[in-house]
Amino acid sequence: MLPQEIIRKKRDGHELTAEEIALVTRGIHDGSLSEGQVAAFAMAVFFRDMSTAERVELTLGLCRSGRRLDWTDLDLPGPLIDKHSSGGVGDKVSLMLAPIVAACGAFVPMISGRGLGHTGGTLDKLSAISGYDTQPDIATFRRVVREVGCAVIGQTDDLAPADRRLYATRDVTGSVESIPLIVSSILSKKIAEGLDGLVMDVKCGSGAFCDTEAMARDLAGSLVAVANQAGLPTVALITDMDRVLGRNVGNALEVVEAVDYLKGEGTRDPRLHEVTMALAGEMIALGRLAPSAAAGRALAEAALADGRAAEKFGRMVAALGGPDDFLEHSSRYLGHAPVIRPCNAERAGRVAGMNARDIGIAVVALGGGRSHADDAIDPSVGVSDVVEVGAPVRAGNPLCMVHAASDADAEAAMDIVRRAIRLSSGEVEAKPVILERVVR
Repeated sequence: MLPQEIIRKKRDGHELTAEEIALVTRGIHDGSLSEGQVAAFAMAVFFRDMSTAERVELTLGLCRSGRRLDWTDLDLPGPLIDKHSSGGVGDKVSLMLAPIVAACGAFVPMISGRGLGHTGGTLDKLSAISGYDTQPDIATFRRVVREVGCAVIGQTDDLAPADRRLYATRDVTGSVESIPLIVSSILSKKIAEGLDGLVMDVKCGSGAFCDTEAMARDLAGSLVAVANQAGLPTVALITDMDRVLGRNVGNALEVVEAVDYLKGEGTRDPRLHEVTMALAGEMIALGRLAPSAAAGRALAEAALADGRAAEKFGRMVAALGGPDDFLEHSSRYLGHAPVIRPCNAERAGRVAGMNARDIGIAVVALGGGRSHADDAIDPSVGVSDVVEVGAPVRAGNPLCMVHAASDADAEAAMDIVRRAIRLSSGEVEAKPVILERVVR
């Protein structure tokens, strides 16, 4: 089979066989497909789509290009369960979720990514912690998972390497926004983790990749169908991202919010708590540590309330190179922006909504995110204490606090935030944060 004939077949809208897809994924990995051929294949899929069977084969082909983790020699006394989010603004759920679920008896080998564009990345948040190693070797990763119960790290070079090349090509050819390519990219790495189960958090709204519920439903349905057919039991929740999740956006600021959440200090944001507990319940039930998601949630609530989850987080940070006393003295080990100013409302009203994407862009403009994959970031900047939707505000009251490197940066960010937050004179209808549950 010639690669160009396979590309032509997909270009013309025909379904590819398992053998044809295997040739493509091998060629992406070993370099026998040229850059032009990889780009042409990605664009053909972008325009012509793939059947579920094709998506399964592409996922498994990308997975087979590298190492698949095997945990059997560790004789772990619980299931290996992970969660993946499609990305959002203020989404620090993984920081709390991994230790909560670990405290309930599961083992969570979470391989996460860095942020790009308006969405933040879990690795960038953890990198804000002095000494935390987001790229340990596999032996260290396995040891921490066994001893602590959870470890959150970045993708290693030997997990689904063909996907890395395919994604880099998609990124520069305008073919990122393709459901079959997104599904295969996510799941090839998750299958390579050697999991017993996966829970997907598919974000929907202005701050998410999926800006409509129809698109989110399409992505969630494909993820669940492909994962289950590929042998990885998976459930998905579609959750609202039409406003920031929690109160803080920015790497160190989100770590602060996560630590406070785990320790029970201050008031937990109700939407952040609902998403975290819903995902925890699903993970615990999927691992058969509870008979239902509701029962799993009860276990998660108990682990949070009695401090076991916070203790797991502290142990994970220390085991991966961070401070031993991070939970007790987190402020010592996180950067603080030199300029902290209130972003005040210019008129009175009730917060009717917000464009979460624009708030994410404001944080990127402050230096807290990336426009390009190799951009350096400032972990200390961002926005905190973002006003809740439905809250009344008076003229001159703060919509949030801006943490910036300079007054000029703060002013520019405040201009974006004021335009992003919509005020109304009427009542505001509350929108649920859990929109839908998707199972096979």
